[in-house]
Amino acid sequence: MIEDKKTKILIVEDEMIINKMYAEELRSQGFLVLTATNGGEGLELALREKPDLILLDILMPIMDGLTMMSKLREKDLYGKNVPIILLTNLSASEEKIMSAITKNEPAYYLIKSDWDLSQIVEKIKERLSRKV
Repeated sequence: MIEDKKTKILIVEDEMIINKMYAEELRSQGFLVLTATNGGEGLELALREKPDLILLDILMPIMDGLTMMSKLREKDLYGKNVPIILLTNLSASEEKIMSAITKNEPAYYLIKSDWDLSQIVEKIKERLSRKV
């Protein structure tokens, strides 16, 4: 019997209402969803569970998203290649963010206020459909 493997998404977001909203919507779309509320917890979950995509906030306590992404990219082949969508309210024009995105491909960047939930889900599906 072939097991139907659900696509696994890790949401790393410290704002609980946003974390829960993303998780509920993605579960309703058929994804297996894991959640973390800071970069340290997110890094641990990512390395253990190896999600197919990570939705990652930048500004968080304990370990910010850019640090988590950098540490994940250093670990192994999985960490180097897993698609990451950064979600934040910061402008991508900030040099630190642009440098991190360029250095840590495949990473994508979305400003939370510019995208509604259905558009974020569509962007996740689009990224998952690409072979990186």
